[in-house]
Amino acid sequence: DGFLSRISDLLLCRWTCRHCCQKCYESSCCQSSEDEVEILGPFPAQTPPWLMASRSSDKDGDSVHTASEVPLTPRTSSPDGRRSSSDTSKSTYSLTRRISSLESRRPSSPLVDIKPIEFGVLSSKKEPIQPSVLRRTYTPDDYFRKFEPHLYSLDSNSDDVDSLTDEEILTKYQLGMLHFSTQYDLLHNHLTVRVIEARDLPPPISHDGSRQDMAHSNPYVKICLLPDQKNSKQTGVKRKTQKPVFEERYTFEIPFLEAQRRTLLLTVVDFDKFSRHCVIGKVSVPLCEVDLVKGGHWWKALIPSSQNEVELGELLLSLNYLPSAGRLNVDVIRAKQLLQTDVSQGSDPFVKIQLVHGLKLVKTKKTSFLRGTIDPFYNESFSFKVPQEELENASLVFTVFGHNMKSSNDFIGRIVIGQYSSGPSESNHWRRMLNTHRTAVEQWHSLRSRAECDRVSPASLEVT
Repeated sequence: DGFLSRISDLLLCRWTCRHCCQKCYESSCCQSSEDEVEILGPFPAQTPPWLMASRSSDKDGDSVHTASEVPLTPRTSSPDGRRSSSDTSKSTYSLTRRISSLESRRPSSPLVDIKPIEFGVLSSKKEPIQPSVLRRTYTPDDYFRKFEPHLYSLDSNSDDVDSLTDEEILTKYQLGMLHFSTQYDLLHNHLTVRVIEARDLPPPISHDGSRQDMAHSNPYVKICLLPDQKNSKQTGVKRKTQKPVFEERYTFEIPFLEAQRRTLLLTVVDFDKFSRHCVIGKVSVPLCEVDLVKGGHWWKALIPSSQNEVELGELLLSLNYLPSAGRLNVDVIRAKQLLQTDVSQGSDPFVKIQLVHGLKLVKTKKTSFLRGTIDPFYNESFSFKVPQEELENASLVFTVFGHNMKSSNDFIGRIVIGQYSSGPSESNHWRRMLNTHRTAVEQWHSLRSRAECDRVSPASLEVT
């Protein structure tokens, strides 16, 4: 036969001789007197006739042995390439006993050797193959152990506060204590929060030196249910006292199951008419830890807040441009949670709208003022004549003031929308209005300080 035939026999048939590379039952160099053959791999699909004859003749004379009784030993070769009788006895097995033991275990299954198929030139020396070292994999515990939770905390003092009692917190921070109560009404589905009093509040702090009375505070309390900070409520301001008594109740319309997922946040703020209001301290209570139906009263020590200054409030505006008429329509709808400017009656807020073309003030209009509220509803519309070719250079400055009959109006907050917008939210509102002509576009805006608007918007510098 040709060379290709021998190669195919070598690859397709495991019954091959190591010396002549022929089928073992056709070669003559390795035949033993006891008809023993070394098992190198699984049987071929069709069993040879001589093997069938050997099986039938020896089946009655041999006893049944299990595979575990015959240990597998590696085969070694002599230097001259021939196997000695001792090596042969160690590395070969009686074919008939092997077959009978396998038939006793699984008669219908073919014999499969666990050794891998070896290709290439067969040598007398075999090198043991060592398994590769597996790399150590990260387990979830190892992965999360590298995190440092305090780096992702909104309040750096939260870890310390959780392990301290109220007496220890009061001694450490010396911010005073707050007395309040909560109770849920299952009949009407609302949560009642009662702010009773505070005591031992610290003296006021002035960051810009504009505060006149540095001995007494003008405290009030803001109440909200986290994570919703927009729908908050606040008490009245108590003048010149470090032990204010509030005795005010506030209700939150919220389902019972939702209330248990919220956190009650009470923030004590110091009112200052001539500068930004400063946060004295806060108290947070997860409502899942209290019996809302039974209710209860608590004295809680105030802890420092990461928010040193209170927000100025929010303003809801609607913009609409009519290209055919060249009119820019502005609707001042409402405001909420405005900064309180009057100690006794809250605020009398109004909104001033000023149109600036380039860096020149063109027109000024304003809403009416509403007495004694920090959540005013205006629903007032204004129209400015702006040709379409001048629209890209236009800016609208919205300023919220607290009306004051005795002196100048009290500044609350400002935003700028248009060419020189005061922030990303304002720029987005103006861009949406330009892309949707003849359609009113509404959006809430958080008020900013005068200094912040002057720093980022040239149009804010052109108005008063």
